[in-house]
Amino acid sequence: MTTPSAESSLPDLQGQVALAGYNTFGFAATARYAAHIQSEAALLAALDDPRVATGPVHVFGGGSNIVLTRDLPGTVLLMAMRGITVTETPDAWLVMAGAGESWHGFVEYTLAHGMPGLENLALIPGTVGAAPIQNIGAYGVELKDRFHTLRALDLATRTFVTLDAADCAFGYRDSLFKRAGRERYIITAVTFRLPRAWQPHTAYADLTAELASHGIEAPTAREIFNAVVAVRTRKLPDPRQVGNAGSFFKNPVVPAETAAALLVRFPTLVHYAQADGSVKLAAGWLIDQCGFKGRRIGQVGVYERQALVLVNHGGGTGAELMALAAEIQAAVQARFGVAIEPEPVVL
Repeated sequence: MTTPSAESSLPDLQGQVALAGYNTFGFAATARYAAHIQSEAALLAALDDPRVATGPVHVFGGGSNIVLTRDLPGTVLLMAMRGITVTETPDAWLVMAGAGESWHGFVEYTLAHGMPGLENLALIPGTVGAAPIQNIGAYGVELKDRFHTLRALDLATRTFVTLDAADCAFGYRDSLFKRAGRERYIITAVTFRLPRAWQPHTAYADLTAELASHGIEAPTAREIFNAVVAVRTRKLPDPRQVGNAGSFFKNPVVPAETAAALLVRFPTLVHYAQADGSVKLAAGWLIDQCGFKGRRIGQVGVYERQALVLVNHGGGTGAELMALAAEIQAAVQARFGVAIEPEPVVL
């Protein structure tokens, strides 16, 4: 096992850095300064650099949840902290990963070492450090379900702190780090609790169908992982081939009464009852019903296989993409009376 680096190397701060390769949409933009951060010591050193103090600081993980609409006047910190450590308890594995670890690579690592629990979250783009910010989720499992603690730099006190789930205030695709803590914390490592008493989660229709197509009735964690990868590969474009940030809009959550009224008008509405009595609607279905699937405006558009995904076909801009997003939001609001919100951070 390796451990997150604690070396005291100074960051290599570069000027006028092209960011097209650091965001999965591939949008062209330039950062006034940027540095790869490989340790907590390097993070502190970068923040102490007088050039960094002259403008805003933006933290990038894998760039998979960002829409760049302009050049960035400040500094981009490219989080590259690596390392994984495992602590065993009688009933669980506590697995800590550096913020710069690939999320999908981390999921693969846990399964390869006999620690199931993250398989439903396979193939989600991005890094481990970015995952709690969004409270990523897929196929019935959210990050908060496996979360233990995280380590972060508190910019208000310039000290490293440990935050638990209650501190992080997780919600649906939401957390402290998207609200009150948005500009206060920089995550450096995340620890997950993976119970030894593993239970499969296969209730989602696409996942159930994929397993059934292989004659699998009692799947292992590895078989669920393979099924999730197969489903996501069919539905979502590879960012290395078509610029995208995965699901662009959150699935809206509405009161039960609103959902019931919509079902009278639209009986095939895809929806999921929630534990608190509310109902989650499938944003992709709403967008598809408004005729946007496969639509292309210039070099940006809506993916032809999944209306929830906006894409950059090459040469598009973040501003053009956000104009398309606004058009989609207006159409969904007009037809269904439902507001849908983008997931990515717009810079």
